[in-house]
Parts: sequence; structure tokens; C-alpha cells
Amino acid sequence: MNRTAMLRQLKNLVLIFPGCALFGLGFDLFLQPNQINVGGVSGIGQLLTHLTGLGSVAVWSVLINVPLFLISLKGVGRKFFFGSLLGMLLSNLFLAVFERIPVPTTEPLLATLYGGLLTGLGLGLVFVSGASTGGVDIVARLLRPRFPNFPIGRIMLSIDIVTVALTGVVFGDVNKALYSAITLYVCSVVLDGVVYGLDYSAVALIISDRYEDISREISSKLDRGITILSGQGYYSRQDKQVILCAIKKRQVAELKELVMAVDPSSFIILQEAHQVLGDGFKRYNKNDL
Repeated sequence: MNRTAMLRQLKNLVLIFPGCALFGLGFDLFLQPNQINVGGVSGIGQLLTHLTGLGSVAVWSVLINVPLFLISLKGVGRKFFFGSLLGMLLSNLFLAVFERIPVPTTEPLLATLYGGLLTGLGLGLVFVSGASTGGVDIVARLLRPRFPNFPIGRIMLSIDIVTVALTGVVFGDVNKALYSAITLYVCSVVLDGVVYGLDYSAVALIISDRYEDISREISSKLDRGITILSGQGYYSRQDKQVILCAIKKRQVAELKELVMAVDPSSFIILQEAHQVLGDGFKRYNKNDL
């Protein structure tokens, strides 16, 4: 294993640990004490613990995850499988540890929001590392290639709706189901924000008669590739050359200064770009989220 691969694995491990800890903290401090369900295997474990009066959420979660991991052994990559196995063990370890922490008294709505925030942030960090916490996360990962246009948080949200509905039935209180629905939504939004929000770039469209000079400056100073598009002004009917360039978000200010220094009359359109793939950006991987 080369040094780059080792550093990448170390980075992933650094993300998995705090991710699992945040998930366990949000669940044990805010959701479990208020009988609010975040879905997934931990949510099912919460319902089974209440129904049977046996074991704990962590124990039920491990028992449910064992067959799921066996089923997914050939359905997911080796890296994802072992990363998820680690994530599952760590998340349940933290669930068992944090349930011993004194629980703060909070309003149900605050518990709903902060529980969803922490669990979503934790799951997002785990997913960014290329792993999961098992259970529904694995099912969502298996479904992701079949439904590529749906963010993974939305896939998990769809699967967890049944668990939310059962929460109201098991606890005999429809308010529990309603609060759980809010938690699920907050969790999925935060998860998507962590997973996809860290991968935003920008696309610039620049219209200028000095497109050659601007292109040269962008190429030499920003080290970005450039595509020249042919266009035509509607009013003047004159041919125009349009610069198309994908840049990192941190380069936006520098790009504007650079373009205006060359041609103050330039017309610039900037828009966010999601998951730019190619040279100088992220490479495509079929196992990506």
C-alpha cells in the first residue's frame, strides 16, 4: 500500500470515529429519552426494546445488522463493507456508552431538532468516509446505483417512513410519530448537506472580446481548463466567444478580479456546480454516493 492510499484510509478513519460518536450522542441524549425515532436499524431496535422490555438499542441493532451484512457481502465493495462493519460496531459501542450519560431535560421539539442535527451530521461524516453504520444505510447504498438521481438521504428517508409510522403505534402516541418525521427530515437534510455540500464547485461563463487574454490568465494563474463556446449576440448579431470554466469555490473571488483586470466590460455568469468530475477535480467512482 502506497503512502497516498494509507493517508486516504487514515482520513476515512478520522471521519468514522467522530461520525459514530455524534450519532450515538444525538440518539442517546435527545431521541431515546423522548421516544423519538430516527429510523434505521437503531430506530427498529428502539421499538423492539420498548415492545419486549429486553436488551438495549445497541444489542438489537447488532443482531439485526448481522444478516444484513451477510446479504450485502457480495453486493457492495470490500472497502465499503469493512468500513461499514467498523461504523456499525463503533456506532453501537457509542450508543451503549452514551446511554450512561445523565440526560438533559429538553422540550420535545428541541430534542427533535437537535437529535436530527447530530445524527444527520454523524451519518454524513461516516458516509463521506466511504462507509456507513450498517442497516438501512447499506440498503440505501445498494439501491443508489438503481436510482442515481435520488440523493442518498432521500432514499433513506423513504425507507424510514414505515419505522416512523410504527413509532406512533408502538408508543401509542401519534405525537411521537410526528416528532420522528421532523427528526427524519432534519437528519436527511443535514446528511445530504455534509455528503454533497462539501463537493461544490462553480462554473463560470465569461463573455468578452478579449477572451484570448482572459483564457490565458485563467490557465496560467488559476490552473483551470477552459472551453471556448461559439455564440451570437441577439441584438448585434455579432459572433461572440464565450469562456466556459469550472473552478473551485475558493477561486471565485480571484477569478472575478482576474477577469475584470483584463476587461472591465466583461460579462460574467457564476453558478454553483455539484460534483464536478474530471481532471483537476474529483474522479468518477462507481461506488461514490
